[in-house]
Amino acid sequence: MDKELVEALERDYTTAPITSQERVMIDYVVKLTQDATKVRKDDHEKLRAAGFDDQAILQITLIASWFNYINRVADALGVGREG
Repeated sequence: MDKELVEALERDYTTAPITSQERVMIDYVVKLTQDATKVRKDDHEKLRAAGFDDQAILQITLIASWFNYINRVADALGVGREG
């Protein structure tokens, strides 16, 4: 991946040079990560309007959820932390 793009995404994905489809996907993943109970049908409709089908929406949800889960497990076990 382009180093400059990665840095731009790390700084603020909302200003990074990404496609509108990527933006919609990341908006969804951020919402899912912050509070999955706030995800509604209209969030899925936005993904569909951006070109994602139901299978892609499921895959995005599963991958984001898995990363959230595994990061919490690692954090709880102190993986990568000293002390």
